[in-house]
Amino acid sequence: MSKRRAVIVHGTRTPFVRAFGSFMKLDAIALGVAAVQGLLDKTELDRNEIDSIIWGGVILPTTAPNVAREIALDLGLPSSVEGMTVTRACASGMQAITLAAAAIERGECDVIIAGGADSTSNAPLQFPASFVHKVAPVAMSSKSGPIDYFKLLSKISPLRDLVPSKPEIAERSTGEVMGESAEKMAARNGVTREEQDVLAAASHHKAAAAVASGRFANEIVPVEVQGKKIYADEIIRGTTSVEKLAKLRPVFSKTGTLTAGNSSSLTDGGSAVLLMSEEKARSLGYTPLAAFKSWSYVGVDPRDQLLMGPALSMPKALKLAGMELSDIDVVDMHEAFAAQVLSVLKMIASDSFCKERLGRSKAVGQVDMERFNIHGGSIALGHPFAATGARMVTTMANELHQSGKGTALMGICAAGGLGAGAILEAV
Repeated sequence: MSKRRAVIVHGTRTPFVRAFGSFMKLDAIALGVAAVQGLLDKTELDRNEIDSIIWGGVILPTTAPNVAREIALDLGLPSSVEGMTVTRACASGMQAITLAAAAIERGECDVIIAGGADSTSNAPLQFPASFVHKVAPVAMSSKSGPIDYFKLLSKISPLRDLVPSKPEIAERSTGEVMGESAEKMAARNGVTREEQDVLAAASHHKAAAAVASGRFANEIVPVEVQGKKIYADEIIRGTTSVEKLAKLRPVFSKTGTLTAGNSSSLTDGGSAVLLMSEEKARSLGYTPLAAFKSWSYVGVDPRDQLLMGPALSMPKALKLAGMELSDIDVVDMHEAFAAQVLSVLKMIASDSFCKERLGRSKAVGQVDMERFNIHGGSIALGHPFAATGARMVTTMANELHQSGKGTALMGICAAGGLGAGAILEAV
């Protein structure tokens, strides 16, 4: 029997906008609905053909954490379209898509929509545990009366119990926010401030060029918010320069090298990808764009170098595909921070690192920067956590199909010391 192959048919995303901006009134479910609705409109897919939605999320709504199912219900899809929501921090969107590909290749489904969305603007504020411990026994008891609530008020301290904690992307195991970990990576790997600013400026310039050329026109779908339509990404700064970025102050350490300019922004957005078995796609008249040749997920010690995951996951994906870096036409890596990207690139180009951590006789290789993040990355485009993987898959699938290139290697770092890697091949 010939092996079933899952293929990418199309992908769409909302514009990516800064948190607490244009999409502040849209939660992760609404952003997912917008991305999937755009996908259905673009492809004119018969909704009865959809088997499942697999969705990634990081900041999940507390009252409806299975975002995938809520998207299906909000869109009025057939009740048979089941939904599953997965979370693997910043690699959640990629996880959703590779789960979909695996399910199709196992013969479980023929048509799956996969992707991810996050709304930092709607991240829940958490009250101190002291407040919960005082209020819960009274509020949850059916025997509580007015006197109990009056007694409760006398026990609550406004400053200690009522001030919610500031949402931070901090590691539970280390207490460090990602930027602090990235600062350590920069120092340990000898990554300079100037190198980071050069990469950040290039990310913006490439993204601006992609927009000007119409490269994203078929990927981005407009989103209406309170009577106003948002058509384009709002973070890209095509006129920035290394000189302008050099004037920004460090944000994670007074003597550090990471700034708001060479780090990805808190972002709201959603992205969706349509996958089918190749046979199903062709029978429905769709042209497959690309397929997965391999994928990999890894973990590293968060106390070591938290964001080094792609230095292990990308070589693992190459090994699983029986390929070398020299076989790859395009490399696309998530830019959480310029420091993290440059550290990973140095690692895979290091003989000693690759011998020690990968068991290789020599380095994976030096990435040709002319083939790296050719349409910009998360520093310029933004990073709605779970949507990033789907954005990367969509853009790389389109790149392979439109340019005639053969393969694309992708890498994503994620909280918890996780990394994702995948290789797409043209169909």
